[in-house]
Amino acid sequence: MINRLKLSASALLVGVFGYAQEVEFTEYELDNGLSVVLHQDNSAPVVTTSVMYHVGAKDENPERTGFAHFFEHLLFEATENIPKGEWFKIVTAHGGTNNANTSDDRTYYYEVFPSNNLELGLWMESERMMHPVIDQQGVDTQNEVVKEEKRMRMDNQPYGQLFYQVKQHLYKKHPYRWATIGSMEHLDAATLDEFLAFKEKYYVPNNATLVVAGDIDIDQTKELIEAYFGPIERGAPVPRVDIKEEPITQQINAEYHDPNIQIPAVVVAYRTPSMKDRDAYVLNMIAAVLSDGKSSRLYKKLVDDQKQALEVASFNIAQEDYGQYVVFALPLGETKLSTLVEEIDEEILKLQNELISERDYQMLQNKFENQFVNANSSIQGIASSLATYQMLYGDTNLINEEIDIYRSITREEIKEVANKYLNSNQRLVLDYLPAEGSEQ
Repeated sequence: MINRLKLSASALLVGVFGYAQEVEFTEYELDNGLSVVLHQDNSAPVVTTSVMYHVGAKDENPERTGFAHFFEHLLFEATENIPKGEWFKIVTAHGGTNNANTSDDRTYYYEVFPSNNLELGLWMESERMMHPVIDQQGVDTQNEVVKEEKRMRMDNQPYGQLFYQVKQHLYKKHPYRWATIGSMEHLDAATLDEFLAFKEKYYVPNNATLVVAGDIDIDQTKELIEAYFGPIERGAPVPRVDIKEEPITQQINAEYHDPNIQIPAVVVAYRTPSMKDRDAYVLNMIAAVLSDGKSSRLYKKLVDDQKQALEVASFNIAQEDYGQYVVFALPLGETKLSTLVEEIDEEILKLQNELISERDYQMLQNKFENQFVNANSSIQGIASSLATYQMLYGDTNLINEEIDIYRSITREEIKEVANKYLNSNQRLVLDYLPAEGSEQ
């Protein structure tokens, strides 16, 4: 058992906005392999109970995509002791809120309750893990729900296919190549036995992290966790995805025609390393330099000064195995998409050949310190961060130490990483266009 308690009386000055105190936590593991992280904060009578499962879209059978996201919905249906349709009623009746979300790497469930309902939150999550009811009626119900979500978020949403198109071209082997929501045809074809097998494989304690954060007593909470989660049997070892992509060595050119848009867009995207790699942190900083806010280089140049773009943005989408560095721009007037790419390349070239100024560097440091404070400004945010760092990074204390990584990044390193990843022979250029006949 690991029992780790981080205590600090010191505070960290963050810009001119305030202080962020180190997050204290206790970390240990049950005999069945369930990882547990506890954070005590008695400043308000609120508690978050959350469970993260190490299963996402990348863990799916290529012929059955969408299972991880589907389970996010399915496991609100019913358990052996919670009747169908009662989950949300129970939460609401006890003054709580709850939700869940799925990524390519993990699935996360949480409840926020008044702290006198801690035991209720733990019981409900143990029910979800140990006693879910997975039957054909529930599968059929949630199938329609997921189809409607896909229509709203992707099929009928302007630019709704953009990130799927990027992933599809950047990855040839790795399961990041498909959309997290998956294929409706795959879900339609799946049998009940396949859903039951998915649950048995991934929804086991040794593939999960339980976080309890808020107005709790540590010893009492440990006793409750042992009572509700201790009896759950350990599952078989869960295999992890280990698929490597060949390096991109020449520019990939692609088009996609979206019937929901009138204004075209251009996307420039690069495959980047795992979020655990130091270079991923540097790429986050590069994204901030180029297009975070109206004072950023690309926004100021393309939108304000040269009036060539309606909007421009860049993101380093960091994930467990790989990431994607994406630059997105909407042209203004008669500006060609190729012109926007040339202007974007010009700014990237400056990063590759010149150090950013000391003033810009200090502004960047202040921005990331402020983000650090904001990420840990609520109990719910702390719970999510603790689960993420424990499961996906393998280092729970990054909740306190990640800011030190950003502080240690130098101007020279920003230049070096831009040269390492942001080259024209390592990227996708996607023209994202209105479908033929779309109204201009």
